[in-house]
Amino acid sequence: MTTSTTGVPTAARPTTVAARATDLSKVYGQGETQVVALDNVSVDFRQAEFTAIMGPSGSGKSTLMHCIAGLDSISSGSARIGDTELTSLKDKALTQLRRDKIGFIFQAFNLLPTLNGLENITLPMDIAGRKPDKEWLDKVVRTVGLADRLKHRPTELSGGQQQRVAVARALASKPEIIFADEPTGNLDSRSGAEVLGFLRNSVRELGQTVVMVTHDPVAASYADRVIFLADGRIVDEVYGPTADSVLDRMKQFEAKGRTS
Repeated sequence: MTTSTTGVPTAARPTTVAARATDLSKVYGQGETQVVALDNVSVDFRQAEFTAIMGPSGSGKSTLMHCIAGLDSISSGSARIGDTELTSLKDKALTQLRRDKIGFIFQAFNLLPTLNGLENITLPMDIAGRKPDKEWLDKVVRTVGLADRLKHRPTELSGGQQQRVAVARALASKPEIIFADEPTGNLDSRSGAEVLGFLRNSVRELGQTVVMVTHDPVAASYADRVIFLADGRIVDEVYGPTADSVLDRMKQFEAKGRTS
């Protein structure tokens, strides 16, 4: 793997691993219809770091996130959240781990229309029978700028505000890691920038760990590092990304794909 590291000295990077894939493979189908979505991928996601996953369509970026987050099974290898090996967990334990240790943000906001902003934020904890930490909840609400919108239902909120509710919901239970799948895909550029800024602040100010799948070089520039996938393998890694540096690399991968 070619590695490019810019802007972040090695000694300054976090060292504690929040999630890890080791020789992880994911295969769909058999025989002539077999598709190798992930091919022996090994990668660490460190605590208090914002990582973006990028690659051409069909490169395996969403599959990688889904496997590490316990949303999809793996064919071989290992996936861990903290010290917990996902492949060793039965369905009930895996569901509990996702509920207690992982936050999710999707392109679709997935808010319940009958609940107001605060009720949507605390819903996962309400279902689990856990009371939110009020001090932490207040800090999260301030971080995402929702203090004056908590009593509004989703239909009374803009798309950007709805996604901010989803970000707050993911943060509110103090997860070990947040996985975001194209979180700005349904937003205009201004709302998208706001949500990305809140994710950036959650890493910087709250010590959160964020892993985001995106196709957008501008979105990726908010991350501490970007890993690039092609044909189910990690082919590059960049620290301190800019929108231009990410776009240049994506163009290189696309050019290679046309000539190979």
